[in-house]
Amino acid sequence: MDTQKKGIGKGELIALIVSSCIGTGIFGITSDVAAAAAPGPALLAWLFVAFGFLMLVLSLNNLSNKRPDLQGGIFAYAGEGFGPLGEFISGWSYWLSAWLGNIAFATMLMSSIGTFIPTFKGGQNVPSIIVAIIFCWLLTILVNNGVESATFVNMIGTICKVVPLIIFIIIMFVCFKGGMFTADFWGKVASNATKGTTTGSVWTQMKGTLMTLIWVFIGIEGASVMAHRAKSRSEAEQASVISFILLVIIYVLISILPYGALTRAQLAGMGQPALGHVLEMTVGHWGAVLINVGLIISTIVSWLSWTMLPAETTMLVADDKAMPKAWGKVNSKNAPTTSLMITGVLQTIFLFSLLFTEKAYEFAYSLCAAAILFSYLFVGLYQMKLSSERKEWGQYTVGLLSALFMFACMFLAGWQEVLLVTISFIPGFCVYYAGCKENNHKFSKAELWTMGLILVLSVIAIVLVFNGTITIS
Repeated sequence: MDTQKKGIGKGELIALIVSSCIGTGIFGITSDVAAAAAPGPALLAWLFVAFGFLMLVLSLNNLSNKRPDLQGGIFAYAGEGFGPLGEFISGWSYWLSAWLGNIAFATMLMSSIGTFIPTFKGGQNVPSIIVAIIFCWLLTILVNNGVESATFVNMIGTICKVVPLIIFIIIMFVCFKGGMFTADFWGKVASNATKGTTTGSVWTQMKGTLMTLIWVFIGIEGASVMAHRAKSRSEAEQASVISFILLVIIYVLISILPYGALTRAQLAGMGQPALGHVLEMTVGHWGAVLINVGLIISTIVSWLSWTMLPAETTMLVADDKAMPKAWGKVNSKNAPTTSLMITGVLQTIFLFSLLFTEKAYEFAYSLCAAAILFSYLFVGLYQMKLSSERKEWGQYTVGLLSALFMFACMFLAGWQEVLLVTISFIPGFCVYYAGCKENNHKFSKAELWTMGLILVLSVIAIVLVFNGTITIS
């Protein structure tokens, strides 16, 4: 019997989940999708990605119901199913993804400020990077002093995200022209009019969009955690699925409707944030101002929340003895200082490296998406393992489809980024070794083989970077 309890209602929970998932990615998705695909292949890509993430959401729902005792984040599933090394790989990847997402926040924020202050135009010059580093450390210091995103701050961020998006969708509906939308629906036309866009097979175009679409879904794993605040289990499951469907609708409308207002070449050639440039071309400068003001406020609010997330990740993994205790040690304000400082330094270094990267925002979010695929993969694998033990073959199929989707994304679209992520495990396994030594854990043969395989991949990645096969741009 589904007992009722005090908690958040279904409607409130849906709003909470949708708000937490919509980040800065949606403000730049239009140009990135248009550069890779025409409307037809883009819609097929959305169908593929939506199905894969639905399997992830269903897996998370099932695991949170069957194993409510595992409260250490999604990497706890990896630890339960595959031991300390599994938890470390998942947690390290999640930590890496979280702070790389902050790099994407930084570049998008400075690009938005560039609308009002030309010095920061493009968000990728020295002044932009210096200001971004200042923001990074201000937020790090705030979080280290126990300042987290309060309810009213999140509310402001939600309004600033959602209102401009609703206005954008309405304007795109009004400006939509069916003839323009269907002019090159499958992206087969190769001419000067489509310069800067990908032509070729439908499958090639679909693959080109995958990392962009994955980027906007990062955070969906939070739905399973927040769903436990619902009044009942049935409401939690309903809210999680309804929220996912609403997110898909919003994402598809934002990325697809502009094809009917501007040409694909125009969309692909726009700088970031793309939504501001689209409105500027369709309704005038006020459209760009509206989008960018909302984006600046919502980015800062999101950045504050995501400054705490990497530190919380390492803190939980350290509590499970898969990392050294220092990474989880908290100060008097209950903030993990060591982890915050390490993350801040790495973000600073990475921000300076963006001076040498042609498309900083796209590069940062591609690495972010590639890193989190490891964490999501472990969810599907543990769903398979748990369901197999309980002989729940329907749930086993859901986990299998989720895992296959993550594998497909790794190999079909993000293999270069995935290889680049493996390089991070060179210092990562040094951290893991220190944690194991501290906790008297001896490596098993399976762990040694796994670490050896990942290190071989990291060496291959370094070689491919130096010979130009993998380009950092």
